[in-house]
Parts: sequence; structure tokens; C-alpha cells
Amino acid sequence: MRTSFLHSFGAICLIIGCCNSSSLHAQKIDSTNAVQLKEIFLVANKEKLKKHFSPVSVQSLTGKSLTRLSNSSVADAIRFFSGVQLKDYGGIGGIKTINVRGMGSQHTGVFYDGVQLGNAQNGQIDLGKYSLQNMEAVSLYQGQRSDLNQSAKSYASSNSIYLKTKTPQFSEGKSINTNVSLKTGSFGLVNPSVNLDFKINKHLSARVSTEYLNANGKYKFRYTNGSYDTIATRNNADIESFRAEASLHGSNGIKNNWNVKLYHYDSERGLPGAIVANRFKRPQRLWDRNNFLQGAFTNHVNDFYFFVLRGKYAHNYSRYVDPEIIKVDGELDNRYTQEEYYLSMVNTFQVSPFWKLSLATDLQKNTMDANLYRFSYPKRITLLSALAADFNFDKIHIQASVLSTTVDETVLYYEAAEDLQKYSPTIMMNWQPFTSNKFRVRSFYKEIFRMPTFNDLYYTFIGNTFLDPEDAAQVNLGFSYQTEFKKTAFDLQADVYKIWIDNKIVAVPGANLFRWTMLNLGKVETTGIETSIKASGSLGTKFKYNTNLSYTYQESIDVTANASNYGDQIPYIPRHSGSVNAMIDYQEIEFNYSFIYTGERYSQKANISSNYLEPWFTHDLSLGKTLLFNRKKLKVLVAVNNVFNQQYAVVKNFPMPGRSYRFTLNFLL
Repeated sequence: MRTSFLHSFGAICLIIGCCNSSSLHAQKIDSTNAVQLKEIFLVANKEKLKKHFSPVSVQSLTGKSLTRLSNSSVADAIRFFSGVQLKDYGGIGGIKTINVRGMGSQHTGVFYDGVQLGNAQNGQIDLGKYSLQNMEAVSLYQGQRSDLNQSAKSYASSNSIYLKTKTPQFSEGKSINTNVSLKTGSFGLVNPSVNLDFKINKHLSARVSTEYLNANGKYKFRYTNGSYDTIATRNNADIESFRAEASLHGSNGIKNNWNVKLYHYDSERGLPGAIVANRFKRPQRLWDRNNFLQGAFTNHVNDFYFFVLRGKYAHNYSRYVDPEIIKVDGELDNRYTQEEYYLSMVNTFQVSPFWKLSLATDLQKNTMDANLYRFSYPKRITLLSALAADFNFDKIHIQASVLSTTVDETVLYYEAAEDLQKYSPTIMMNWQPFTSNKFRVRSFYKEIFRMPTFNDLYYTFIGNTFLDPEDAAQVNLGFSYQTEFKKTAFDLQADVYKIWIDNKIVAVPGANLFRWTMLNLGKVETTGIETSIKASGSLGTKFKYNTNLSYTYQESIDVTANASNYGDQIPYIPRHSGSVNAMIDYQEIEFNYSFIYTGERYSQKANISSNYLEPWFTHDLSLGKTLLFNRKKLKVLVAVNNVFNQQYAVVKNFPMPGRSYRFTLNFLL
């Protein structure tokens, strides 16, 4: 696999290099960077407007903020959002899943350029797979987005993460842009990437983004079993991956636009497993191969009607090998294949200047195969229809929607889960109580559910075809306030929320990362507060700063009747968490600092001392400088993560790295 990765990456770099070298002599003075700054400015302000006037809480990282993070995956960026718990199983190759407001990762929809990423097998998206190198914006929406051009799937999650990839942008006279980056550092990291934009004509452009990552994943950690302490090395945590994306973008003025994207990701990694019984090494391996082709077409027919078409085909393959489990025909070697077919149409009508209507219909088919004896071979067909009404008056914005979900499921062996038909309502409001729009109040109420995954229903030994869907209801009340003092802009956000979940299903990792134990907690109630304060400004013309402070209080307790752990906090949800982020610029020098804190938690249902997990925190620093070479910009960035070498575990018995270093070179041509 390593040889094929290197050959693939080398061939792409050679082609890109030849194309770029043939065009450099024909270019005028490079103003790519000025255009990129302008693009970042526009995106940031658009997101800011959405956030302040949205009926739901929105947190975003865009443009320059993303490029300055000292880490490389989407998971690393999202951990700075309030109300989020990131489950990280350790190291650069560790699987990373997201938990928002204690609802579980399956309640969070992850959308890639407007189309949801799916995993019918376990419902969890490994956000460590998705690189920031090709990302323009990462946003977290509580409840759902208020955009009426979204698909019906966008209404079907308790909260949503939207990943927007970069699109080609060109300065006058340019028809090709190249961005070459190389990261190296601790854990044997080698991470080159190449991004190339082509301007085919004034209506058509293309982008190619490639990235290779290789790391041995070895790091030292401190281990104690209560009787003695030792320093051990994390083994079998290596990873090798290759990502390639190619997209076409077309437009015809403001009337219509379209895009098509082809995505490929291939990886092999070790699964180091839990540190239990003084055992520090495990031999399990995992292979992933993800491919999808997706596209979207938007047509503004007239001032009163427009529609959006979206489609996707995805093929996902995973292989899990465990040499410690020996069967009649040899070691355990499980292989799974998932396919997804998806089609969506959204119709939006401007009924009056203040009233819009939207009807979205999605059809999705999921299938799963495996090389297991008498595997159930499940097939799920889902039809979703969402009707939304949007009323936007001078000082109040109201949106109401209802989602209809129909699920038909069949299996080859055993008994399939029952067919399902449900209706899920949502109402959202944003209100400006005073003359100034600096202070606004927002609120929403949303009911939704999540279907049990194929693993929940059909996984060997632990599957249960009689599982009911998890039903969730949430109510949110918050406010936003923006003001300015001299040359500093302040942004204050706060939300109070309450969540009820019935038939709660929790997946807890076992001795390795591929086998899980399913626990049904029955009923869970969550009460929380999220706050954030941002300040940005400048001193003179050379010194600029941007800071963000966030804090979350969250009580997620088991309220299942007659439960032995009634009133206990559910696993891995801290009551207190927060982060601090500061970005400072002085001329061509940038300084970045971040601090993340997670309070005490419990690893199991019972809140007893043996399940107790201590609080942890980390400090990260980076320093960068932009240099000019023949009017081309070279950015050099040096980062130190976990500066004080904090020894901690996000998930019990899965130790995280201590202090680590990263060095980045980024060259814009």
C-alpha cells in the first residue's frame, strides 16, 4: 500500500508541476494572495450575518482562522466549539468522533458541500479523515440551518456540521493557481499536499486537491495502575492515507450554477487498543477506502421560484483484521462494503416579500455486504419530505417546518426491523426587541429521532432487531449582542437549552476500536448553558488581534425509571468545559495560542470512583512568518501542541500524546 500511495502522489505532483511550469511565464504579477484575502473577508462576513440573525446557535471557523490552526483535521477544529465533546482514541491516526450537547454522535449530521456524509453501519463519521487543507469553512448549527435551499436530510438531525471546501478564485489575468504545502514533525509525520485551480473559461473552473499522510504514531505516555508508575510507548498507532478530490464548478451569471465533485480516500492504520492489564501493544489493523461522486445544480427560474437538485453515489469499504482471534479458516478478517444512492430536490417559492415556502424531497438507498457467514445483508430505503415556511419581518424572523420520514428495511437472513413512518416538527425564531439590531433573542423547539444503525440491529452477537429509534426533543433560548468600543469589536453569545432523549442507545468501545458494547440507557435529560465572547480589533495599522473565549456547563443525567444509576451523569459528558483562542498579527508575523479544558467525567453509567476520569487541559502555541520569493509567498509555521506535556486520556485507557511539534511550509504560486 505504501508503494502505491507514493506512486499515485508522485504522478499527480509531476502532472501538476508540468502544467504549472508551462503557465508561469505567461502570468502577470501574482495577486493570488490579495484575492484570497478578499474571499476570506466575504465568507467570514456572510457567516457572521447568518450567525447573528439565525434562529439557532451557529459557530464557524472560516478562511484564515482555519489555516492558522496548528492541527490538520476537521476534528481538531471542531473541538474549539462550545457544547462539543470530541472522542479521540489517541494519536495522529486515532479515530475521532463528535458528540454535541451530549446527544451522541449519531444525532449529528455531517454535510460535505451540502450533501450528508453517511455511515449506515454505525452512524458515526470519523472526522479525523477530513483534512483542513482543502476546507474553506467549518460550521456547527444547533437544531438546523434556516436556509430554505437545504435538502430534507438537513432537517433530519438534532444538530449539523457543515464542511465547505474551497472553490477556485482567480485574480485578473490568471488562469491557474497552485498551493503546495509540506508538514512534518513528531510521530514521524510526513504530510505533503498540492492544490491546483484551473480557470477553463469565464463560466467554468476546476480544482484538484491531493494529500498524502504518513506517521508512525509512536509517542511516550505515563501509565499507572495504582501501585506503580511507568513510561511506555504507544505502538501500533501508525497511519498511512491518501486523499484526492477533483471538482468542476460552472455558472451562468446569477441564474444558475452547478458543481460536481469526485472524492477518494484510502488509508491503513493500526488500532493500538486500550491499555488494560499492563498490556501496551495490540496487533489489530483497519483499512478504509471511501469513494463518492456528488453534484448539485441550482436554478433561479424567476424572482418567485428556484430549485436545487442534488445527487450522490458513495461506495465505502472497510477491512478489520485481528490476529488474536483465530477461526477455523484462520485469523479474523472481516470485510464490509456499504453503498449509498441519494437524490434530492428542493423547491423554494417567494410567496410575498416576507414569506417563503420550501418543499424538499430526498430519496436514499443504503445497502451493506460483509464476508461473514449468514450475514443479514440489510437494505434500507428512506424517503424524506420537508415542508418549511419562512416569515421574515422587520424585527422578527420565524421559520416552521415539518419533516416526514418513511423507512423500509429488508434483510436476507433473520428478521428485519419494522418499517417506520414519523413526523418531526420544528419551530425557530429570532427577535430584535429594541431599535438597534445589536441585541437579538433567538429560540427554537425541535423534535427528531435517529434510526438504529445496521450495527445496532444486525451486528453479530450484540444486534437487536427490536430496537426502537431514539426520540429526541430539544428547546433552546439564547441571545446575541455585538458592539464596538474604539477599534475593538465585541461579540457575546449565550444559550440555555434542555434536551430529552427516550430509548437512548450508547456505544461504548471494548478492548479495541472496532467492537462495541451496546447499552440502552432508556431516558436521558440534558440541561446546559453555552457562552462565548469574541473580541477583534487593531492597534495602529500593523498590529491586529482576534480572541475567543467559550464555556459550557452541561448536566446530562440518566432518568430511566428504577435505574440503579438514576440521576448519574451519562458516560464521557463533562459538566464543565471551555476553550480560549487568540490570534495576533504583526506585519508578516502571526502568533496563535489555544487552550482547551475538559472537566471531570465518568467512563461508565455508574458515577463511582473506579469509573472516574480526571479533568484535562492542553495549551497549544504556533508562530508563523510570511516570506517573499520572487513575488511569491512562502509561509513558515512552527507549532508546539500540549506545551506543558499534560498526560491525559479523552477516552479511558486510550492515552493521548504529550508535547509534540509540527513544522509547516506553504508556498503559493
